[in-house]
Amino acid sequence: MKKVLNTKSERGGGTVLALGLGAVVMAMLLGLLFLAQAGVMASRAASAADLAALAAADAARGLASGEPCAVAADVAAKHDVRLTSCTVVGGNVVEVGTELAKPFRWGVAMGRARAGPPP
Repeated sequence: MKKVLNTKSERGGGTVLALGLGAVVMAMLLGLLFLAQAGVMASRAASAADLAALAAADAARGLASGEPCAVAADVAAKHDVRLTSCTVVGGNVVEVGTELAKPFRWGVAMGRARAGPPP
């Protein structure tokens, strides 16, 4: 007598497994995309803060015309970043804080920088 296996109960099991694995891979790629975008936004905010602080420090030292914080705000605006803080410390050193004008849905990218004359 021949034994017959019942294969009907397992039909489509591989398809369900493949769909599940595909969904997991897509979710991981989406998470990686959000992480990469957050890194880019933070980098943009930080580099704009660096440039604004350098321009403000030049204005504080008299190498460029204008009031240091106004110069910093102008440079930040040109990079689509909002200046959140600007402090002139010791006459020549400037500390700047920036925030990305187009906030990320789950938070805001911020940057901080300090610039002054060389030591």
